[in-house]
Amino acid sequence: MRIAVFGVGGVGGYFGGRLAEAGEDVVFISRGAHLQAIQRNGLQVESSEGNFVIEQAQAHEDPAAVGSVDVVLVGVKAWQVPQAAEAIRPLVGAETVVVPLQNGVEAPSQLEAVLGSDHTLGGLCRIISSIVAPGHIRHAGIDPYVAFGRLDGQHSEGAQRLRAVFARAKGVRVEIPPDIRMAMWRKFLLIAAWSGLGAITRASIGPIRTQPETRQMLKQALQEIHAVAVANHVALPHDAIAETLAFIDSLPAQGTASMQRDIIAGRPSELASQNGAVVRLAHEAGVEVPLHSFIYRSLLLLEMQARGET
Repeated sequence: MRIAVFGVGGVGGYFGGRLAEAGEDVVFISRGAHLQAIQRNGLQVESSEGNFVIEQAQAHEDPAAVGSVDVVLVGVKAWQVPQAAEAIRPLVGAETVVVPLQNGVEAPSQLEAVLGSDHTLGGLCRIISSIVAPGHIRHAGIDPYVAFGRLDGQHSEGAQRLRAVFARAKGVRVEIPPDIRMAMWRKFLLIAAWSGLGAITRASIGPIRTQPETRQMLKQALQEIHAVAVANHVALPHDAIAETLAFIDSLPAQGTASMQRDIIAGRPSELASQNGAVVRLAHEAGVEVPLHSFIYRSLLLLEMQARGET
């Protein structure tokens, strides 16, 4: 199977790297110093699941130089998806499936608008990972997990083939959920609450979940997202809140979310795709989300500064 990884950050670098390690034909689409380091020294991945290096990795900047592939894994930040969708066009052939692995719930519709529903799957992943140096990815926490499937729940031969490929890779758990949309909202429940509170408090998840006041804020953030999901006709069970809290309690105490790290570092972040999306979708559905509104409005100026918009 020929697989293109569009965006070789912590997510694309780890999952694409594992597929390459398993012997799949993987090409990495990146740019700048990161691309140059991969071309020169290979892709280095550091992980509790086992360190490895993809020597002589196939890495390009221009998707047109790669041509059509069987699968595109989209690993860019959520706010970059609309632009990425246009850039991905040369990679898409008649049978290509495109799998977004972003935080948030809007990437599939953004990809569909450009590439069509026949090519686009819903997708998600769970992992704490990041680029620590050009060409070097570090997996810092959470057992790596990836899921994907058609948004309408119908069978996808491309998804089945990709599941089989991931099943042969080391250090990854993979599944095709019966309802990928609900699965994406389960992930959204976790990441938007964690990211927003982490960015506001500048704290890792350990202090957030143990301090009574911030733990209560965490519960409220989860409840608000759950209400928005239900209002948008997502079959998210009520016990998803308790399950998410239990998962948060199992995370490494020093764990931080990628949006939180970006905001603290003064980089453009996924604020609009996470807490901003909660606020926007809540407004459209007539749901009140006072905590997420506070988080979004409090962080918006920092986001605008990071983008040079003030």
